Amino acid sequence: MTMKKELPKVYEPQEVEGKIYRAWMEAGCFKAAPNPDKKPFSIVMPPPNVTGQLHMGHAMDCTLQDILTRFKRMQGYEALWMPGTDHAGIATQIKVEEELRRTEGLTRHDLGREKFLERVWAWKEKYGARIVEQQQKLGVSCDWDRARFTMDEGCSRAVRETFCALYDKGLIYKGSRIINWCPHCITALSDAEVEYQDKPGHLWHMRYPLTDGSGYLVVATTRPETMMGDTGVAVNPADERYKHLIGKTCLLPLMDREIPIVADEYVEMDFGTGCVKMTPAHDPNDFEVGLRHNLDTIRVLDDHGVVNENGGRYCGMDRYEARKAVVADLTALGLMEKIEPYSHNVGTCYRCHSDVEPLISAQWFVKMQPLAKEALRVVNDGEVRFVPDRFAKTYTNWMENVHDWCISRQLWWGHQIPAWTCADCGHITVDRQDPACCAKCGGKNITREEDVLDTWFSSALWPFSTLGWPEKTPELDYFYPTSVLVTGYDIIFFWVARMIFSGCEQMRKYPFEKVLIHGLVRDDKGRKMSKSLGNGIDPLEMAERYGADALRFNLITGNSPGNDMRFYAEKCEAMRNFANKIWNASRFLMMNLTIDRCVLPAETTREDKWILSKLNRLVKEVTENMETYELGVASAKVYDFIWDDYCDWYIEFTKGRLQGTDEAAKEQAQQVLCYVLTQVLKLLHPFMPFLTEEIWQALPHGPEVPENSFLMVQSWPEYQEELNFPVAEAGIERVMDVIRAIRSRRAELNVPPSKKAAVIVVTKRSEEFAAGAGYLPRLMCASSIDVRGEEPADVTGLVCDVTHDAKIYMPLAELVDIAEELQRIAREREKAEKGLAIIEKKLSNESFVAKAPEAVVSAEREKAEKLRALIAKLDESAAAMGS
Repeated sequence: MTMKKELPKVYEPQEVEGKIYRAWMEAGCFKAAPNPDKKPFSIVMPPPNVTGQLHMGHAMDCTLQDILTRFKRMQGYEALWMPGTDHAGIATQIKVEEELRRTEGLTRHDLGREKFLERVWAWKEKYGARIVEQQQKLGVSCDWDRARFTMDEGCSRAVRETFCALYDKGLIYKGSRIINWCPHCITALSDAEVEYQDKPGHLWHMRYPLTDGSGYLVVATTRPETMMGDTGVAVNPADERYKHLIGKTCLLPLMDREIPIVADEYVEMDFGTGCVKMTPAHDPNDFEVGLRHNLDTIRVLDDHGVVNENGGRYCGMDRYEARKAVVADLTALGLMEKIEPYSHNVGTCYRCHSDVEPLISAQWFVKMQPLAKEALRVVNDGEVRFVPDRFAKTYTNWMENVHDWCISRQLWWGHQIPAWTCADCGHITVDRQDPACCAKCGGKNITREEDVLDTWFSSALWPFSTLGWPEKTPELDYFYPTSVLVTGYDIIFFWVARMIFSGCEQMRKYPFEKVLIHGLVRDDKGRKMSKSLGNGIDPLEMAERYGADALRFNLITGNSPGNDMRFYAEKCEAMRNFANKIWNASRFLMMNLTIDRCVLPAETTREDKWILSKLNRLVKEVTENMETYELGVASAKVYDFIWDDYCDWYIEFTKGRLQGTDEAAKEQAQQVLCYVLTQVLKLLHPFMPFLTEEIWQALPHGPEVPENSFLMVQSWPEYQEELNFPVAEAGIERVMDVIRAIRSRRAELNVPPSKKAAVIVVTKRSEEFAAGAGYLPRLMCASSIDVRGEEPADVTGLVCDVTHDAKIYMPLAELVDIAEELQRIAREREKAEKGLAIIEKKLSNESFVAKAPEAVVSAEREKAEKLRALIAKLDESAAAMGS
């Protein structure tokens, strides 16, 4: 990129951003490699769905990670941000199946596994680059040459190695267990993929007749459609009401099947009637009781949530249709004791939101208890730290109560489980290479497991599989464990927990040192963005309209770790205005520059020392904020410094020197202006990379900066004690207080800037004002300035303002036409009095005060107070004019 010495009149992000990003890419600015001379810093990108589209959550994620990566790169670290995408098993398969059904009227079964997977790979090739291109539009500085995919050859090898290693240790097993089943997606779900919602329902109390005809037991259920699978009734062994029935049997209504009455401590005596029907195939607790008492396991729902052949006359009915029929039949037989309304937590599928059906199924599981121990220890001992640390409790609570992880999915798209069952001896062979025969009997009649692994199984290996594991690569040795993981709190269970125990197990080392948790990006009303609400905001549309930098700065300002944020589109406009402010300040500087090298001068004025001291403290504070992940705080400080200190004050301080005839003073001002701008551009760069790079390329730099080098590879500023000027800084702040007081009084009196007035400043620090002779008359709009130690003998006709260290007097007659101003004050007072009278009349009406909402009454009282304060202020102004 060649250096240019002027900036266009207007900043056009659409023209700049693509050009700069290509230049960074061509120059290899994002590349990282093991470097013994540098400390490593590494982040792995939470891999977005390969066929997904960028949403505001991704934009937030990318912005946070890019800020940290750019910051650390500038600090001199070898900074690797590892990008990649996730195959997203169920999400991608559903999309391709929908497309197949819509365009060709076919199902995946019509094509067969091999042909269907060819279609999915083709879909991935067509749409897989889309999200990467969208991320690049935001300015993300990933090492794209290292981009990975969870089903690429290396990641697939890591998945197979992990599965085989865990199986060999007895930590993966196949067994019939109660799992969460989605009848809509037709697949098993892990516990983390189930979302619970409080839903209104019913509690049906049903009579189960005792076989000996001596009466009946009353049991309650929320799911009468599964009662055809009941194989027992349980009571507590200590319950005196039922002790005499333990070991006897009762009849299962509608099926006329004899089922045993068993005693088990799982039953709570004081809940309901103290009798619990047991459906081992459809409830995890009943399943455990069934194992203890050798109860039959009868599954009555198929994979689609339809009653199967074990459901008697209800066979073929949908589960909800069967529920109605069962309730109707029990009522007709007089076996329905009562029906109560009952709200309860219902598990729903995280993807399609259908009600999840607990049912027995042969699935593959990971034993979690042995893996959880070390994963808990590294967090409890502080080796892995959550930011904010309150999320460590969320993690440990889940990990302490974790169940075995169901890892098999009834899909075709994904990592097919590397297990082969022998038809001759029943042995399951699990191997790192595809076997030709059974490992036990040598038989050739072996069949591979149809199911694939849960998507999160491969994602759990992401921090080390992307660095080359199971091979021992230089990258793995240098960059692992990674430095920080940036992610939303909504996937702590899905992903963070699984990466930690996988890293501890496979690498014998945690996968990252810190976990930076961010909240959700909500709409301006605080609602979650969703398709159903139609309130989603396209980040690319925002970037196109306002520039990627404005979007990034909007997402980060006011943002704090772990907390949700509201997205206001109009704030993007405010951030674009901020970009324009910087651009215009830079253009002003460029138009006044005669220097071609930027070197801080040996001699500086008080106002130079003020800005350098403020900048120096800003560097220290922003660096501390960045190191502690307070990125929102850091960005706000940089914003305030640029807008207020640099643009609104320091540039104004220097205009006299820049436009004067003293060449030495002119160059001095240019050098300080340029130095401060280049340093603050470095601080702003991680947040607004495009704008800062474009301005940087136009500015002159010091001899330490190579010709045509990029801002993004410059050194991060460091605090320098020699640039700490507390005395000069405090002195200029006192002068600024006086200028503010004068401006405030003039605004109050509606005095135009063109109207000058004599100013008297009474202060014991006259030398501070004497030093500002070059700029004070202009900034105070003063025709003359008299700085003295004593008050004027006659203050008649003078308005007075007071600061901590000075008194300011100005002749009122020079500021306003007193007669005209008194008339204006009188008109304004009359208007205020009328408004106050109307409100007071309303508030004196007892009926209004009693009947109006409290908020309305409070608002009226507040209006009245404001009007009284205005009247008092107007009276004070009139009195000052001698009225």
